[in-house]
Amino acid sequence: MDESSGQPDVHTYKSLAEDGPFCSVEPPKRPTGSLVMHSMAMFGREFCYAVEAAYVTPVLLSVGLPKSLYSVVWLLSPVLGFLLQPVVGSASDHCRARWGRRRPYILALGVMMLLGMALYLNGDTIISALIADPRRKPIWAISITMTGVVLFDFAADFIDGPIKAYLFDVCTHQDKERGLHYHALFTGLGGALGYLLGAIDWAHLELGRLLGTEFQVMFFFSSLVLTLCFIIHLCSIPEAPLRDTAKDTPPRQAPQDPASSSDRMYEYGSIEKVKNGYVNPELALQGGKTKNPPAEQTQRTMTIKSLLRALMSMPAHYRCLCISHLIGWTAFLSNMLFFTDFMGQIVYHGDPYSAHNSTEFLIYQRGVEVGCWGLCINSVFSSLYSFFQRALVP
Repeated sequence: MDESSGQPDVHTYKSLAEDGPFCSVEPPKRPTGSLVMHSMAMFGREFCYAVEAAYVTPVLLSVGLPKSLYSVVWLLSPVLGFLLQPVVGSASDHCRARWGRRRPYILALGVMMLLGMALYLNGDTIISALIADPRRKPIWAISITMTGVVLFDFAADFIDGPIKAYLFDVCTHQDKERGLHYHALFTGLGGALGYLLGAIDWAHLELGRLLGTEFQVMFFFSSLVLTLCFIIHLCSIPEAPLRDTAKDTPPRQAPQDPASSSDRMYEYGSIEKVKNGYVNPELALQGGKTKNPPAEQTQRTMTIKSLLRALMSMPAHYRCLCISHLIGWTAFLSNMLFFTDFMGQIVYHGDPYSAHNSTEFLIYQRGVEVGCWGLCINSVFSSLYSFFQRALVP
């Protein structure tokens, strides 16, 4: 329901590529509640991401993975993402499911996240119940845990694109800005609560004794939060399915006046051509002439080759932005992914390879929990900064 009119929304608008460069495609204004509901996906994703970042390295070491290999586990998911993300993203752009273009992929990736969490947080327990041979048990435990880590990390990295594309598809320019603001806020809050979950000593609490180990407690809360958040997210804003305009639109002659090609509207700098949901005709005319009407134009499929070509041909200011983004995330992840293990081994002098009931392992776990408190404080301040960022940046 629209708050201003009280009438039900009719979601019959189409994308710019469907309607042509000069048509109004302004989606309805979204209420704040819908944008908050949409942002819950980022809350659930970051909540589970925080649990993974804090405990994956300790989990891998506790099942016997050599220290020289656990960095390789973190490397596999980004490599797969670089190779597959353009292909899956292009498939999402062309998806004609009745549920919309983005939500089917968000749902599938959410299920992959749940499966990955189940494997890496419960892998050792599952193998202990299925395999009695002590010589085979470590190999299977390491394999199952590594598979879960790669699967979860791949899905969690991948899902960010469809979530933001979903927001951009159904919101006006102003609502996109508001939605991204809420995304940043709930990302920080989700990370803070996820690290807080890891900072609690569940082994000495009733829930920890009931579920077995602290890893089972984390899986219980993480799966519950992720499921609820994604249900809310998927029901937040209706998404219009993609229509085949070549079938729906009768053939038309090419216009005599110069018009902008719809492909050029999505080149670098197109944010100035498409603002507030409308196309600026003066800027759109700068794109050149088109030989075919928009209904007859086909959208190009993204491939690895076209992605590399786009990276090489992007303007210098975008390239500098991407490089700074790469350097910043490299520095941040190098610290975050190994911080809890550093606290457990170097600061507290624990041993993740010791028996799980030994003093050395319990000391290591205590160091990991203290490290989670530090990451929780970092996420709280990140969330506060994102909340006040609009007032700080003109």
